[in-house]
Amino acid sequence: MKRIEKAKIMKQIKHHHTDVVVIGSGAAGLSLALSLANHCHVTVVSKGALKEGSTLYAQGGIAAVFDKKNDSIESHVDDTLAAGAGLCDREAVHYTASNAKNCLKWLIEQGVPFDMEFDSKGKERFHLTREGGHSHRRILHTADATGKAVQTTLVSQVLSHANITVCEQFNAIDLIPNKNNKKQIDGIYVYNRIAEQVETISAKFVALATGGASKVYLYTSNPDVSSGDGIAMAWRAGCRVANMEFNQFHPTSLYHPELQNFLITEAMRGEGALLKRPDGTRFMPDFDEREELAPRDVVARAIDYEMKRLGANCVYLDISHKDKDFIIEHFPTIYAKCLSVGLDITKDAIPVVPAAHYTCGGVITDFNGSTDLSNLYAVGEVAYTGLHGANRMASNSLLECIVFAHAAAKDILLKLNTMPAPPMLPEWDESRVSNSDEEVVITHNWHELRLFMWDYVGIVRSTKRLERALRRVELLNQEIHEYYANFRVSNNLLELRNLVQVAELIIRSALERKESRGLHYTLDYPDQSSNPEPTILTP
Repeated sequence: MKRIEKAKIMKQIKHHHTDVVVIGSGAAGLSLALSLANHCHVTVVSKGALKEGSTLYAQGGIAAVFDKKNDSIESHVDDTLAAGAGLCDREAVHYTASNAKNCLKWLIEQGVPFDMEFDSKGKERFHLTREGGHSHRRILHTADATGKAVQTTLVSQVLSHANITVCEQFNAIDLIPNKNNKKQIDGIYVYNRIAEQVETISAKFVALATGGASKVYLYTSNPDVSSGDGIAMAWRAGCRVANMEFNQFHPTSLYHPELQNFLITEAMRGEGALLKRPDGTRFMPDFDEREELAPRDVVARAIDYEMKRLGANCVYLDISHKDKDFIIEHFPTIYAKCLSVGLDITKDAIPVVPAAHYTCGGVITDFNGSTDLSNLYAVGEVAYTGLHGANRMASNSLLECIVFAHAAAKDILLKLNTMPAPPMLPEWDESRVSNSDEEVVITHNWHELRLFMWDYVGIVRSTKRLERALRRVELLNQEIHEYYANFRVSNNLLELRNLVQVAELIIRSALERKESRGLHYTLDYPDQSSNPEPTILTP
């Protein structure tokens, strides 16, 4: 495996050639790379360090039916459809649930150490937990740090594979279409953050595995890299997107100034944690018969309602009634993190607020991960497969990454030998730009965007709020387009450009939906329509 990260080396190389370039280094991107690498050369482009991304911070687990006696694929399908509020594609849901167990076995073969337990007869089996929306225990997990276990395992496998080249600190800028056929992608422009230069990577196939866009909101559980890059690049190149109005807000992000963006896993509610008002009384029984195990959109709206009604800064998640050893064994990461700021979750309730967490919409693909453009694939949170509908069910996200990474790999390998090498790509033109002396413009626009998205396009919306947001995002788009045309690119500029583009797609999608459904709740249309359809935007 070649690992490219030295500026002095990269200064000499402006053009790279590979069979498949994968943009993104989370569960989707690394699974795709490993599924291809025995048959071709793969280049993985990582905007930051290879391990950084949303996968690393995923606390929950991965859903799959391992308990055939008490559970079934059809039950997994039915639960997903119910959580998706009538907008899931049943075929996509069934395809994902049917392939779940084999994909989990593949992860186990890679070395992911899922938690085990002994049954009543002393036989070892996987410990299965339950999360919101699931009717059975079907979540494989590694304590409360499943994403970390998956990410570190896959990174280790990728770094040891001779056919994979890793480009760390490379930010993808745009897809490069074929000069004779704009519907075919021949490669990408990338910004080498170490050498501070723009380079090209030509490839037979390009795969977007860039994750979601929750960084568009002021409060988010996502890391800084979640800036909607793949969605924005695909849109600019001519791909359709769908269901961008459905951004999931995780109900329980820790409310503490020293630990911002720290998530409190839904599995805690699955193991009996209760949501309470500041006075210690429960409120979820007032909102849904499933109480704390209702789907995330229901729980997030309930918390938002109670906070606004009471004028409270947060609500509280309480698991202190459980045995101390049970809490520490099942939630060691959360226990240690909270203890570091003086919160003992075996005794104290945890202050929590909702935070933007997951992009349910994205680039439209088929079940092979293929997009509207030839040679371009999208896998994971960047993609819209039809699985999540109007609300993603817990622990279906990492599952989608693995299932569709394997499907995309299979499709690419079928075409690999018949696909000609891509032509020489045009160089990046910097002849008419200069270095910026106004970085404050980027900083100011970044904060303005995230603030009005939180205020106007958050958990509860209205047409007036959305129209205000649209006017502001159109103005920001003009400013950034002008800035981008006149100055050399930087990492912050590229991320802001993509976030503003994705924000516009979210707002326009929200304005098109004249109903409240799942994660999209609007005061002007509080009821559900009788014939819901996905919201599809075409460039």
